Amino acid sequence: METIIETETRQTSKVIAECQICGSKNLRSILFVGYIPPVNTMQKIGTPPVEQKTYPLELLRCDSCSLVQIGLEVDPNILFPPEYPYLSGSTRILRDNFVDLYNESSKILGLTSSDLIVDIGSNDGTLLAPFQKGGLRVLGVEPSRAAEVANARGIPTRMSFFNADAAREVKEKYGAARVVTAANVFAHIGGVHQIVDSILDLLTPNGVFISESHYLLDLIQTVQYDTIYHEHLRYYALGSLQVLLQGHGLEIFHVKRIPTHGGSIRVYAARKGQQKINPIVTDLLQAEGAAGITNDTAFQSFREKVVVSKRDFYALLAGLPNKAKPILGIGAPSRASTLINYLGIDDGVVPYVLEVSTSHKIGKYIPGTRIPVVDESKLFEEKPEYVLLFSWHIAQELMTNLRRKGYSGKFIVPLPTPQILDP
Repeated sequence: METIIETETRQTSKVIAECQICGSKNLRSILFVGYIPPVNTMQKIGTPPVEQKTYPLELLRCDSCSLVQIGLEVDPNILFPPEYPYLSGSTRILRDNFVDLYNESSKILGLTSSDLIVDIGSNDGTLLAPFQKGGLRVLGVEPSRAAEVANARGIPTRMSFFNADAAREVKEKYGAARVVTAANVFAHIGGVHQIVDSILDLLTPNGVFISESHYLLDLIQTVQYDTIYHEHLRYYALGSLQVLLQGHGLEIFHVKRIPTHGGSIRVYAARKGQQKINPIVTDLLQAEGAAGITNDTAFQSFREKVVVSKRDFYALLAGLPNKAKPILGIGAPSRASTLINYLGIDDGVVPYVLEVSTSHKIGKYIPGTRIPVVDESKLFEEKPEYVLLFSWHIAQELMTNLRRKGYSGKFIVPLPTPQILDP
């Protein structure tokens, strides 16, 4: 039975004592990250320091079905408030990925202009834009004010969380969906069995559910502990996704590894017998077994690598010449908050984090710190010798862009192995 924690604002968080997929209590700790604030709760620059809640963050593995998950479900109203600052359209790799999704799914499924595409957690509509441009009917479901950005772009978006009521109302108003997508949100939503049931209710009989999630195999192999935060309730391998979806009569028939978020997995699922299963599904399941994901051998090594990377990062900073000179941070993705708080970086080490001028995070502090996020123009004013890439998973894109704009210094990449690059 889940334990309920009442906060002072009457919001609730739930201790996850049972596996979110199979209900087993055989949950074992992989890594305790610490007490971490919600990664997108950012206070405005200039406001006096006030209490900022932190929550325990621990990575667990279910020994029964192998699902990797965190140990606390924080109230989604805390994690995803209306002012949630993230906009998916600000990242080129995501824009390119969603064009690829449109092209691939159109080819595989033979989509036509009469088909409805519904995107769960649609943010600013970046995923739906290529489908709309291709002549398909689209609808987003998004709880934050990013929905307003999408609607202003002409991409119809319902501003709400996705649940059974939302699915029913969408179906009544727009009809059943040929495709329901959930990109980088399917691991975020609590009550996952109810969500899958709601998706099934919304789909046509031959409908397809396409999810994109940060891939556990990439997380383990490239030491991406910075992607562990409270928004991510589950870390899917193909095997654990298969257990979840099969329990609802869905069959995975196609899968593709994609580069978003440092390594993700795109999974196609339909009602059993509706689609021919691509051999790549079996191939990837076998690869997970060989990597030690299925039998648990990969996780002790992962924990050790996280500890080593933390020590190596401190050693790298200690070995820099001109230690008194500032190091500016580049990029303020959600993962930066976990990395900064886990490593104990403060504004004495990194006085600013820089974002592109369109970012909604400018003018705010990194959660749990007094490190301000400011416009990247400050980089070219101060011309530091070193910058620290918090969006290290797109390091090549960032370094190329900053070189093109005139930055001539060196780049510190914190993961998977801390290093200095001077391309």
